[in-house]
Amino acid sequence: MEDSKALTSVFETVIDAIIIIDRNGVVVRVNQATVNLFGYEQDEMLGHNVSMLMPEPDRSNHNGYINKYITTGHAKIIGIGREVIARRKDGSRFPIRLAVSNVTIEGQLYFTGIIHDLTKIKEAERKILELNLELEQKVHERTQELSEVVNRLLDTNHKLKYEVEERVKAENALLHNEQELKNSLEKEKELNELKTRFVSMASHEFRTPLSTILSSASLINKYTDGDHQLKREKHVSKIKNSVAHLTNLLNDFLSISKIEEGKIRLHAEEIEINSFCQDIIEEISLTVKEGQKVTCQLLPEPTSLTLDKTMIRAILYNLLSNASKYSGGEALIQLQLRKDGAYLEIGVLDEGIGIPQSEQKHLFDRFFRASNAGSIQGTGLGLHIVKRYVDLIHGNITFTSREFKGSAFYVKLPLRNGEG
Repeated sequence: MEDSKALTSVFETVIDAIIIIDRNGVVVRVNQATVNLFGYEQDEMLGHNVSMLMPEPDRSNHNGYINKYITTGHAKIIGIGREVIARRKDGSRFPIRLAVSNVTIEGQLYFTGIIHDLTKIKEAERKILELNLELEQKVHERTQELSEVVNRLLDTNHKLKYEVEERVKAENALLHNEQELKNSLEKEKELNELKTRFVSMASHEFRTPLSTILSSASLINKYTDGDHQLKREKHVSKIKNSVAHLTNLLNDFLSISKIEEGKIRLHAEEIEINSFCQDIIEEISLTVKEGQKVTCQLLPEPTSLTLDKTMIRAILYNLLSNASKYSGGEALIQLQLRKDGAYLEIGVLDEGIGIPQSEQKHLFDRFFRASNAGSIQGTGLGLHIVKRYVDLIHGNITFTSREFKGSAFYVKLPLRNGEG
């Protein structure tokens, strides 16, 4: 009973709106955040079709979306999440991020929607755009003012012998000043874009697993009979996976912070590289997509090398995880090892979606994600961390990639004294 009250309390006090509907689109439960967000009382929503919270054409088409999903299994938004427009009781419209999941309880199909108001985020983006435009205008005006000043000086002194030299100096100074202003503007734009990408990524990547945890925790309370054990275990598994995902996100941010602050130091130790890589393969095989196969081409014989175990593991795990994440369900992922004199060469090859040619120059930038990544989860930090670790070990990383054909990453690491 106490657990039920606690879960109900969490459901009612969570800051995001939560709506649960049946297979006919009828609202069966909402929390207080939904009331605050849409302006309807709970009694005004319960028992009514959820399309009342949507503008046209979604209002008219919503039941068709549900029927199409039930009939064909094709999801327009379920399990994906996207930005849409919602409608309040007073008729006003506002942007939201909607994440929908479905669950069957006692043979009945329900849909849970997690709604986050994007009004403030969209307003912040608009203000950033206005500030950029204003800064560009100020640069233009300042350049015009400086140009006018130089021209007046040159006109006043045109009869003097050194007029040409002074004009050249003034013009060069003006061009240099203009270039500095342009450089400052570009840096400001890059910083704003970095902040925007970070806010967007953090909002999505942290909110999605948190929403899953909240939804699963709320639904577990409904499975009270003994024959619901499998369903309870399913939601417990979702919670564990979401917590693991959040842990990995926090570890990525912690790694970036340590690298930036120069707190990471090399700790070389002797590693039997073949067995080490086999352990990594066994670990990653538990997390790859169903049907994917991970193979490893080891060194011809057991070989002990002196390397930093933590960094080598992070490099291998990130590259193999990416290979799985951006490859299809039946893809082959290959890990190749080769020892070339004083270097260890590592290759990770996949059959995934590849990286568009025009975007490859940004691949190791912080928070960068290729345009074809779509709804695949990711922070844009994995390859950046790999590149920083490789640099710390004084190695180098290269890659080849073709869109829709797959990618191959090659890491070359120098060995320390004492390698096998």
